[in-house]
Amino acid sequence: MSENSERDSICRLAKSLFERGLTIGSSGNISVRLDDGWLMTPTGSSMGNLDPNEISKLDLDGNLISGKSPTKESFLHIAMYDERPDSGAVVHLHSTHSVAVSCLADIDKKNVLPPITAYYVMKIGKLPLVPYFPPGDINLARAVKEMASNHHEVLLANHGPVVAGKTLEDAVYAIEELEETARLFLLLRNMKTQYLNEKQVNALNELYPN
Repeated sequence: MSENSERDSICRLAKSLFERGLTIGSSGNISVRLDDGWLMTPTGSSMGNLDPNEISKLDLDGNLISGKSPTKESFLHIAMYDERPDSGAVVHLHSTHSVAVSCLADIDKKNVLPPITAYYVMKIGKLPLVPYFPPGDINLARAVKEMASNHHEVLLANHGPVVAGKTLEDAVYAIEELEETARLFLLLRNMKTQYLNEKQVNALNELYPN
């Protein structure tokens, strides 16, 4: 896909996420890997109204080549790419239900959400919680990088999810599945719930490895 096509895809999918309430205001950011660097959504921009010509282009060292200044969370994206060489895109949202789950005191920090559905297991698998750091703190990037080699997705405490995918569409579909599972988890909380068992999860992992 050409760089211009990638720019158009970022704008199209970002607008879709915004219009469906998966990100609000100027929250959330998207990046796509290029042969010579990355495309990233600009800092302070609304994902509902992106201009493809203003999308930030960074070189392989993270320096801005063209466009507006990149998202201040660019380091999160680069941390994922550094540990996941097969990833072609990263999406980070402040989606309501995922953020709500990240604020709960009694969740399993090694695997935040249980296997509620087959599609969650197939697209996400295990979801670790990254400890809270203020936005822009370099220690947040370090914490994400420590987990990224084993996970293509993480949940930032009191912040939101970061998901990498082979393509931008893959990353978007996965983060949508994560948000929907977080919503189901909150709906089912305090109810007697039947999750997928270990045998069922293992069978899905063999068929659809993450």
